Formats: sequence, C-alpha cells, structure tokens
Amino acid sequence: MSETNPAAAEPVASHRYTAAMAADIEARWQDVWDTDGTYEAPNPTGELAGDPELVAKPKKFIMDMFPYPSGSGLHVGHPLGYIATDVFARHQRMTGHNVLHTLGFDAFGLPAEQYAVQTGTHPRASTEANMENMKVQLRRLGLGHDKRRSFATIDPDYYKWTQWIFVQIFNSWYDKDADRARPISTLVAQFESGQRATPDGRPWSELSAVERADVLGGYRLAYASDAPVNWAPGLGTVLANEEVTADGRSERGNFPVFKAKLRQWNMRITAYADRLLSDLDALDWPEAIKLQQRNWIGRSEGARVDFPVTDAAGNDAAITVFTTRQDTLFGATYMVLAPEHELVGALVPAVWPEGTHEVWTGGHATPAAAVDAYRKQAASKSDVERQAEAKDKTGVFTGAYATNPVSGEPVPVFISDYVLMGYGTGAIMAVPAHDGRDFAFARAFELPIRSVIEPTDGRGTDPSTWEDVFSSNDGTIVNSARTDVTLDGLSVGEAKARITEWLTESGIGEGTVNFRLRDWLFSRQRYWGEPFPIVYDEDGVAHALPESMLPLELPEVDDYTPRTFDPDDADTQPETPLSRNADWVDVELDLGLGEGVKRYRRETNTMPNWAGSCWYELRYLDPHNSEKLVDPAVEQYWMGPREGQPHGGVDLYVGGAEHAVLHLLYARFWSKVLFDLGHVSSVEPFHKLYNQGMIQAYVYRDSRGIAVPAAEIAEHAGGYWYGGERVSRVLGKMGKSLKNAVTPDEIFVEYGADTLRLYEMAMGPLDVSRPWDTRAVVGQYRLLQRLWRNVVDEATGEVTVVDAEPDEATLRALHKAIDGVGQDMTALRFNTAIAKVTELNNHLTKSGTPLARSVAEPLVLLVAPLAPHIAEELWHRLGHRDSVVHQDFPVADPAYVVDETVTCVVQVKGKVKARLEVSPEISDTELEALALADAGVVAALGGAGIRKVIVRAPKLVNIVPA
Repeated sequence: MSETNPAAAEPVASHRYTAAMAADIEARWQDVWDTDGTYEAPNPTGELAGDPELVAKPKKFIMDMFPYPSGSGLHVGHPLGYIATDVFARHQRMTGHNVLHTLGFDAFGLPAEQYAVQTGTHPRASTEANMENMKVQLRRLGLGHDKRRSFATIDPDYYKWTQWIFVQIFNSWYDKDADRARPISTLVAQFESGQRATPDGRPWSELSAVERADVLGGYRLAYASDAPVNWAPGLGTVLANEEVTADGRSERGNFPVFKAKLRQWNMRITAYADRLLSDLDALDWPEAIKLQQRNWIGRSEGARVDFPVTDAAGNDAAITVFTTRQDTLFGATYMVLAPEHELVGALVPAVWPEGTHEVWTGGHATPAAAVDAYRKQAASKSDVERQAEAKDKTGVFTGAYATNPVSGEPVPVFISDYVLMGYGTGAIMAVPAHDGRDFAFARAFELPIRSVIEPTDGRGTDPSTWEDVFSSNDGTIVNSARTDVTLDGLSVGEAKARITEWLTESGIGEGTVNFRLRDWLFSRQRYWGEPFPIVYDEDGVAHALPESMLPLELPEVDDYTPRTFDPDDADTQPETPLSRNADWVDVELDLGLGEGVKRYRRETNTMPNWAGSCWYELRYLDPHNSEKLVDPAVEQYWMGPREGQPHGGVDLYVGGAEHAVLHLLYARFWSKVLFDLGHVSSVEPFHKLYNQGMIQAYVYRDSRGIAVPAAEIAEHAGGYWYGGERVSRVLGKMGKSLKNAVTPDEIFVEYGADTLRLYEMAMGPLDVSRPWDTRAVVGQYRLLQRLWRNVVDEATGEVTVVDAEPDEATLRALHKAIDGVGQDMTALRFNTAIAKVTELNNHLTKSGTPLARSVAEPLVLLVAPLAPHIAEELWHRLGHRDSVVHQDFPVADPAYVVDETVTCVVQVKGKVKARLEVSPEISDTELEALALADAGVVAALGGAGIRKVIVRAPKLVNIVPA
C-alpha cells in the first residue's frame, strides 16, 4: 500500500507521530506533571528533616539567569539556556540527585515604566500580563520547574526582603581589622568607649545627632553622599558606571550621559574589593569572565603621595596622588587633576599668576573662566572617550602650584580630561619623560620634561632630543637624589622600596593598594523600583524602617513620568515621580527609637533594577518564609560549602556573558555581606557559571539600511530580494525590531515542543553562537518520528517491542550510546549526546526487526532529558505507571563499550600498505611486530632497511625506510 496515495495512506498514518500528535502528547503530560507535582524538590526541613532517603541523595541546585518579562514574548533565541538547564536537571534527577530547578521574573525596571509613560498603563498591569504570556510559552517547552518556588521581584512578599537586606547593609560597616562586615552598633560602641577616636577628637557624647550621622555615614556599607554621578537628562535618572556605554550614552535609550554632582545612595562595594578578587580563584567560572571581573576591580600596588599646596584663600592643603611608579617621583614636573576633583574650585585664584604661559590659559581672561569652560567640555565626554589615545591633549592651568615633596620644586596644577575620578584619587603626578600621555601633554603645554631612568637605547638623558618617552620597569634610576634620600643607581624595584620607606618615615605618603572599582551607585529617579526603606527626620538624618514596617509598598501615582529634560542639557536636576506624592512622602511614624511619633520624609528615589536579582537564588530555596530571609538549614543544604565548593553557592548557573561586571559582581557583594552578618553559610552565590552562546539570525536591509521582514525574502540570481528590490544580508541578533524573530509558537505548531528542544540543543556546542535555520528543524522532527516507529506501529498504535535477546552488535551500539550520552550530559555537550542517540536509533531502524524491550526501554530513557514528552508517552506505552522523569538513567556495561578489535592503519613512506584488526589493548611493541610481519608491508619495503617506526597504538603504525 503506497503512502503517496492519500486514500490508502490514512490508515497507515493514523498513529504516526505528527505535529498534531505531539501537541496532544505534550499538553497532556504537562497537565499530569503539574497535577502530580513531578518536579517539586523537597527541602530537608519539617516532616522531611532527617529523612534518610532524602539525606542519602546528593543535591543539585540549577539556575537560569532571571528573565525580564518582555511584552513581545519569547523568540526562539531566548529558551536556549532554559532548555539546556532543563536537560541537565532531568539527567541529574535520573542519576539520583535531589534537583532544585525553578524560574522567576526580574520584573522591576525601565521598560515597563517607559511603556507606562507612553500608554498610561500601570507598570504592574503590563508586567503581569507579560509574565503570564511568557509562562504559557515556557510551559509549552515542558520545562521541569518547581512552580511552587516561582515569584517575581515586584511581589511585595519578595521585595520586603530586598528592603530588609538593604537595611542590614545600611546598618553595617566594614571592620578592616576583622576583615568583615559588622553591625553598625559595634562601631558606635567603639566611639562611645573611646576605643576609636572621632574625626575631630571630641568625645562621642558631645557630638550632635547630625554630626554622629555624618561620622557613621563615612563607614556604613550603604550611604548617601554628594558625589560625581552619571546623569542622563533624557532619562531623568542617574546611572551606574556599568550602565553607560563605551561612547558615553545610556545603555537604555541611548541618551547622552554627563558627569554631575548629586546626592545619591551608594553601596560601599569597594570595601570588598580584595575578597571579590581573591575568591574568584575557587569559582568554576569561564576564565574570560574572571578576567573581566579582575580587570574591573583593577587591583594595583603602589604608593600614596601628598603634594603640599596652598589654596586660593591661603589655606594649607594637599593633593593626594596614587602612583605605581613612585620610583619616578623626582621626575614629576607638573600635576593634573580630573575636572571633577573636589579641590579644583578651592585652588583657582582670581587672576592668573605672573608669568603664566599663554598656552596654559586656554585663551580665557581668568582661571575661573578657563576652568569652568573646560569642565563643561569634559562633562560631555564618556570615560572611554577621555581615556582614548587622542593625538591632541587638552587641559587648562588652574592657576595653582603644588610642591614636589622630594625635589621641593613648585609644579603647576592643571585639569585635563585624560585624568578620571574613577581611578586612584582623581589626581596624578605627571612624569612626562616616562609616560606617553604625560609626554604628549608636556609637549603641547611647553612643560619641563626630566629623565629619571637611564635610557638603554642610546638616546641619552636629555628629553629635549627625544621623539617619544622612555618607559622601563628594569632600568637604572638617575637624577633622583637629595641630602636625606638618594635613588641614583638603584633598579626600579629597589627604588620603589626605598622611596616608599622614605615617604612613610617622612609622613607624606605610604605604600598602598589601589582599586579601579568604584562604589556602586544605588539610586534611580524612577517609579518602577523598590522603595528605599529610609526616612529622614527634621534634621535630615536618615533612619531605616524597622522590620515590622516592611514591606514599604509603592504608592499609586497619577503620573509615572520622571521629569526629563533636553538630553543635551547637563545643567539640570532630577525630579522623581514619588516626590510628587506628598501624602506618601511626608509621614508621622514611631520608629521604636523611644522618641514616640515624629514627622519624617520618605526617600523618593527607588532602588536600581539590579537590587532584586542580587539575592534571588536565596528566595528560590524558601519562597514562602514570612519570618526569615531563608531557613538556615535549607540554605545550608542547597548552598552551603562542601567538598570542591569551598565558598558554597549554586551548583550550576547558566546565562549570558554580558552580566560579567553588573549582576554577577553585585550579587557576589551582597552574598558576602550576608555571610559576614551570619545570615547565610555561602560566601559566594554561584559556584559554577556557564555562558551559553547566542542563537543568531540573518538581518536583511534595504537600500536605506532599514530592516525588512526576513520571512518575506526571496533568494535567486545569487542574491536576496524583497518586494523586487535587492537587499543585503548579515548575520546578527534575533529580535522584533530587526524583523527576523521566529517565535517558539511557530515551531510548536509545525513540529512540536520536543522537536524545538532537540533542534536548539543539536545546533552546536552550547557555549558557541549559531545561526537559526528553520529549514533544518525538520531533521530533529524526523529523528522523533523514527524513534516513535521503532516502538509503536503507525497503523495500529500498538507497541511493537518484543521480549527477545538483542544481538551483540545491537548491545554494543546500545551501551556505547549509554556511555557516551551520559558523559555528554554531565559535560553539557548536548549536541554530541543527540548525535549518539541518533546513531543508535538509526542502527535500530536499519535492523528491520522488532525492537527488544531490553533495548527499547534504555533508548527511551536516553531520550527522556532531551525530549521529555515523547519519552513519557513511550515509557507509559511500554507498560510503566511511574513517570519517566524519576527513572534511573541507564548504566553502560563496560564489556560492550570496549570494541573487540580496532582497525590499525600501517603506512610505509606515508602511504597505506596494510590494515590490521587488533585488540584495543595491544601494546606498541606487539603492534610494531605485527606490522613489520605483514606481507603487504614486507613487499612495500622490498628488502630496504628501516630508519624509524612510529607507533600510535592501537590505530597507527608509520614505517620510515632507511
């Protein structure tokens, strides 16, 4: 009966695996899994405390990076990581692990607020609608999540604890002697007892409440300060350094970002710089991510040096620099401050000093005019632009002179945009003979250049004859002596040690360690974020709300729009949506301080969108605990330190590499604070990190450069056409705006969810980006159809397996697949696992005989992590009542994994002259003897002697005649 005859084909196809059958199977089993709680992971508490069966199981905590609920839903690129963690989690369940795998939503942030501004829809309404849409799409994929543990960061029951953590950080300080965070009350006790002196030496009891608050603010791990920030007028908010692009624009919205001085909340992440750096070594993370964090933290050893200066009012002051080349201190001939440096305003005199070079003034009549104009110019540039190696160096003289503390010479003080507040002290001593940027600046501004390192290239020590700098870490010091200290004749290393010792003895500096890392700007002038649990009293002192007043929920507002400004107008101040809600801002509260009810003003900034994702791994552990952040026993079980994981943390964390210095660094900081304060046992949040690649798609653009719909492209005449016009094609991201997005729903309808899962895992190595090709999806669909046919009769729907012994070839194919697939699953090599399953299934298909039950059942179990719906269906059709999800993964018989023989190729003069069937365990000596005795080899040698025999047992022998 021919299947090409529609009338005749119907009975044959009535039980064929089709997209319609896949949809029915998938929906049915998803319902069963939900009803039965198949994926629920028990905690070792309550009734299960001490359960021997649970205690005997190893645990595995597997996480995906928090998804944000986009209004456009998922495209096929989004689920790549989710499918991968699901496959891994399923395999871990089948190998005896208690697996925690769930997913929530990181739902605060700018997109929902921008949508609210445009449409008037409350951000919660649009966000919850988006979440429901994504939940439907994710459920359709058959992801094995413990749904009891899911949540969104916008749930008040969740952000109550985000606020609670903020309060813990606010009420903590970093004790350098103990090398950990401690409650702020321990610092207060030190001030009260006199163990620690106050800044001005007065007893603690004599300080006013405002003065005490100011002192403690200098120590708190969460503090408010007036500091240079990244101000984006077009967004109406300030941004963290990590949220500003390389070209000085906002990551979201692409607005210009300026430097401005505003009072904002900060997290003192710099206190943890050393620990954030050193603890990376024990983490199982990609080296590229570790390197990014090391570079961002930027540890460097050097010296702090104070350069005396007199300000415009005649007061003595000092400009402090950090340098890693203190050996060149005698060569410092001028200084440069960042335009934002706090001393600049105090240094600028009313008039230019006598003898000021014209080139130093920038053409301005007064120092104040020159500095003001230059500061505005620098504010419009990004840090990256300012650090770029520009040919022309810019800057202006402040009108002030400092004193080089070793030479005693006056050195002019400039401001220039090549010096940043984000590194060191925001001030440098310029040694133009031995630094490229300083050399260029000195030439441009006709400043002295003095060599203090002996050049080794014969150019001499007169820099006026040089074309470029001489910078060396292994030279000899010259021109560096005074009566009480001389560096001349020393090596660079010796000079560093000697001058650092002298600086310390003289009280004008000391050896120190500096970090590139800056404190984390933690304020946003937006509505859709966690409110700060902070109120201010009538004196402006900040107080944390007691736990009984948490969560502090967002109030309803009529207008979600922060006040935005001309994107190019840097001279503006933020105005937040919350500040316009007077009834919420001004409140009367009893904070439990023994002062009764008092009037307070709430903080009207909100937390950044990173706050909720700094600790969400902990909420997955204990999502319904209303009394504690997390039950200590639960946290210890899932995340506590153990062999191979000395810092504890999530066992596998999968997500994009783009979060290397944002979320990952912030979450590590919060975890360490919570550990120091005794709330968790894990020092690190994520032990193993894996970065999946990206699914890409072709972007087609017309002559205007506008993206056109990829689905409507015609390919002919060696090109690509849209509406009769030839268009360009380039491989790029997939997305709605690029008109090349393919939704999972389209693939579900055409092939089913299991096919989509298989295709995404089979496309290539998980950590490598790969192009999407809808036409190639059918290959995995056919694999599932062949698998189905090997177990089920397409005409009757009956199971066709038999209770017979398989032949040896089949046993070998089966056990090799079991062995290989198991190893691949553990190593996240899902593409090669699928290749091995395909090879086995093809072998079984070609046999032409009914499948033995002893082969069919392991085959289904091999497929179960990858294509769980069809595996569950076949498992039950094979007569089992329990879910395939919790069956044991097959174990390979070693006797069938090892080949009985392998083929050894024998070459003479590089040409194959024999093929020998040998044991895979054969020794080099035995193989060489066999090869030399082979008749074909003997004939090829023709009596010639042998110069060399290269043996690579068991597969190669290469004979080189004399």
